[in-house]
Amino acid sequence: MKNLMPNVVVIDDDRSVCEMIRRSLEKIDLVVSTVSRADDGLNAIRKESPDVVLLDIMLPGTSGLDVFQKIRDIDRKLPIIFITAGSDSSTAIRAMQLGGFDYVTKPLDLPALNELVEKAIETRRMMNTPVAMHMSDGEFPDTESFVGRSPAMLDVFKSIGRVAAQNVAVLIRGESGTGKELVARALYQNSARSGECFMAVNCAALPDALLESELFGHEKGSFTGADKQRIGKFEACNGGTIFLDEIGDMSPLVQGKVLRLLQQQEFERVGGNKTIKTDVRIITATNLDLDQMVIDGEFRQDLFYRLNGITITLPPLRNRGDDVSLLLEYYLRVCAKEMNRHDCEGISPEALEMLKAYSWPGNVREMQSIVRQSLLNATGPVIVPSFLPLEVTNASRPETPEPAPVDDATGVPSDVAPFVNRRLAAESRNLYAETLEQMERYLITRVLQATEGNQTKASEILGITRGKIRDRVNLFQISLGTTVSVEE
Repeated sequence: MKNLMPNVVVIDDDRSVCEMIRRSLEKIDLVVSTVSRADDGLNAIRKESPDVVLLDIMLPGTSGLDVFQKIRDIDRKLPIIFITAGSDSSTAIRAMQLGGFDYVTKPLDLPALNELVEKAIETRRMMNTPVAMHMSDGEFPDTESFVGRSPAMLDVFKSIGRVAAQNVAVLIRGESGTGKELVARALYQNSARSGECFMAVNCAALPDALLESELFGHEKGSFTGADKQRIGKFEACNGGTIFLDEIGDMSPLVQGKVLRLLQQQEFERVGGNKTIKTDVRIITATNLDLDQMVIDGEFRQDLFYRLNGITITLPPLRNRGDDVSLLLEYYLRVCAKEMNRHDCEGISPEALEMLKAYSWPGNVREMQSIVRQSLLNATGPVIVPSFLPLEVTNASRPETPEPAPVDDATGVPSDVAPFVNRRLAAESRNLYAETLEQMERYLITRVLQATEGNQTKASEILGITRGKIRDRVNLFQISLGTTVSVEE
């Protein structure tokens, strides 16, 4: 039986390198198998079905490219990270153009390698996790699935079925936590490209310059720190599918390059002048109002039309009716199995009423977290109201908390200590996120006050996109009148 922890196979004839990688990866709870010969590596892959392979480009008696092709014959979805020596990385670049995940150079940067391996494992998970297009009356599957019978979700399933096999761009819209990644995976797994690679990039998680390099790659010396040539996702994913999440946070420069790629299926690396051809299907997602961003000049209209080959809109959980009960039952079964809570019998009627009445601002992602927290708090086999997180129980019986010291200009807490102390006294189970939200509310409100409500200036000061500021203005209910303030 396959080990429950992610498994990595390292193929390198340098025993010291293998041992160094093994010790580093075991620190992040990965199972590592090391071999020095290509044939032994192929046997290990067949036997252990690893999540990631680290492959030395130069092995005794063979080329890394030959081994790479044999691994692809065994498992086309297996992420392969190449290890190269010296500054000549042309062989690894060639392998990546054929479908490799990434490459690293010796001497190895172990923290960076750990992070890269974790990214590869996440990619492997997204490619392999089945997506159920409907729910039967029998046992729930023990993998991530679409669960729902509401008319809005049935429309989503139908849209996926109609468009998955078509080679068109798809824009997925919906609030944070509604399951946009699940839609992207379902489109990929039911397409003609399902046997090729799938890569996901969060456009909001990277600064503009790094996002451009991540997508298109860069030439050696193109900017400070670019000490080697790097292949971007569009080049490495040739023939496959790329999922661009939070597309509304993409800078105008990157928007222009993505538009050209969509129009001509070609691009140049950062700092390069060689035109590179690629064939990728692009799926994008956003929780922002792209239509308004186009009107405001923050998002290119021509790119919007290109990305919007077809739109799939996910409904928020509060608008899905009886799906709430179905999802609660599903996540209770899945989480109880993951946490070995075989004694769990279900949710009491009182707790179920609280959960059904809750507004679910974080949607399905929040529900999964709340079910896990409830199981952790549970001291018996039935989930009762006292086991539910405070955000659910407090919503059922609202209280007026003692106000923390506030900034007269913004109306939000200016001293985080009283807020933290109050939430500690309330036995919060989500204090990190709550405190960050308080600080973010204060920071954005204060900067908007300094710019007299000018969101463009505020975005420059904060170093984030105007779309993200608009999202926070709506989330925090910030009033942009002559005096910037926030509702308590």
